[in-house]
Formats: sequence, structure tokens, C-alpha cells
Amino acid sequence: MPDDPNPVEASSDKSLLLDELDEKFAAFQVFRKSDSAAADALLGNLGAQDDVDKDIVLELSSAHPLGHPERFEHAHSLAVRALEVLDRNGARSVEVTRFGPLNPLIAFLVQQVAHFIVRTYQATVADQMYHLYARREANASREDPARRMLMRARMEMERLLPGFKRNALGVSAFVLGGAVLSTLLRWVQVALTAALTGLWSKIVATVVVGLLIVGLAWVILRGAAVARRRIQLTLDGPVHALWQTIGRCGEPPVDPSRTFALIAVILALLPWLLIPIGLLLSWLSEWLTEDESAIPEALRLSRLALFPVALPGFRRLFAPRDRRS
Repeated sequence: MPDDPNPVEASSDKSLLLDELDEKFAAFQVFRKSDSAAADALLGNLGAQDDVDKDIVLELSSAHPLGHPERFEHAHSLAVRALEVLDRNGARSVEVTRFGPLNPLIAFLVQQVAHFIVRTYQATVADQMYHLYARREANASREDPARRMLMRARMEMERLLPGFKRNALGVSAFVLGGAVLSTLLRWVQVALTAALTGLWSKIVATVVVGLLIVGLAWVILRGAAVARRRIQLTLDGPVHALWQTIGRCGEPPVDPSRTFALIAVILALLPWLLIPIGLLLSWLSEWLTEDESAIPEALRLSRLALFPVALPGFRRLFAPRDRRS
């Protein structure tokens, strides 16, 4: 019985999938700028169908871990310096001048919103920088000088991460949860108890709640605007420059100030819907549950004329429990 052929020689006669992928990626990089039809055909062979698929193939076919290795260290140091400046100045005090004696309180609340957005964003940027460096270091060849640059940058970000991922709240969670929230909940409980005693108290409570929602919306919107301006001044340019220098790594992280601004706009629009509904419900509940004997005959007849069918149902819905029995 003849001996089996050498497995190494047998495997070398077969085309490896790795070689096939390398050939397709290399051909795509060659034809990408010179022959769009050939590049599209290669994309079809690789299974790409839309723009997202094309971006995937383009990023996967990039052979080098850094698009501009000669500028990487400068871009990295500039991004770290921008993080430092934003960490020191992004959540500084905010000037508010429109509310008289309430200016210090409003300024403090606006500062807390800006503080939260800035700290959240800088932690996200630092975390993504660290992970991006680590991944590009891992897929760089050992002979590539870019591997050593990425390793040094990754080690630096590993040391800096805890400082950039501190508490995003301007006050400690213990103070916020134990003192502030408990006091606010106690006030809300007292206000709701007082609001259920009569029609005018319900109206006043509804209007006050609406004004508080509008005030909260203004605070969030102002804090988001302050955070967006400070992030734009410090971190937007350096982070985009770093991502461009690394190359083929998608878009840099986006700060959450736009999301907070959208939440503020929605909150500002809510009172225009909630206040009329609250006033209408307060008036209906008072109108339909008051004592029949104290109502003039003409008014009782007008009720029956206005609600000939729905009146009994409304009475059962809004009447106290003892009257329903």
C-alpha cells in the first residue's frame, strides 16, 4: 500500500480561502478609484448590496492599521489634550441673569445638566479611543511600526480612562437620592393631597405643574446648549482629526446634547396639552360629583339636556366610593 502524500504538500496544492479573500480585497483596492464597474462587480462577488455593505468591504479590505501613521502621534496627543481641557472647563459655572433671586438656583441646575452631558461624552470618547487603539494594535503585523505607536497610545489611554470616567453627576448619588429626591417626593405628596380638596386647588396645581415642566424644559435646553458649545470648542475638531488619521473606523462618537435638546422641546410642548386636559377633568369631576340638593333646578335640567345618556356613567365614574354603593 503506497504511503499517503505529505499533508503539507497536499494542502499547498489547494487554494486557501484566505488567499482568495486577499486577492479579492487587493483587486477591490486597485479598481476602487480607477474602474468603478470592476469594483462594483467585485463587491457583488463579496455579497455587498447597499452602501453599508460597501463600507464594510472597504473597511475590511484596508491592509494598514493606520491611514496616516506619520500623523497619528500628533493627532493622539491633540485628542488627549482636548479631553483634558474639556474635563477641566466643560462643567464650569454657567451665568444666568433672567430670574432675579432665583438666578443662583437656576444656574446651578443648568450647570448640572451641562456637567452630566460633558462627563458622559468625554467618558464615551476616551473609552472608544482605548478600544479602537487596542483593536488596531491587534490586527497590525509585528513588523509594522504602527503597532508600537498604537501600543503606546493604548497603554496611555488605559492609564487615563479612570480619570475621564468619573461620576457624571455634579453631586454625589447619596446626596441626590437621600436628600434631594426624598424632599421633592415629600413636597409632591403634600401638593397632590392639597390638590384633591377642591376645584380651585386642582386648577392651581395643574397650572403649577405645567409651569414646572416648562421650567425644567428650559433648564435642560440651556444646559444642552452650553455643553454643545463647549464640546464643539474643545473636542469636536481633535476627535474628528484623530478618526481621520486612523482611517476606515467609522464616525467618531456623537455627544448627547442633541438628544437632551429634543427631550427639552418635548417637555416644553407637554403643558400645552396637559394643562387644558387637567383643567377639563378637574371641572368635570367637580361638576359631576357635587351635591344634587345644592344645585338649582335649572342647572340640573341643563345637565340632563347636555348629557342625556352619558351622565349616569360619568356620575358612577367620578362619584366617591360610598355613593357608588
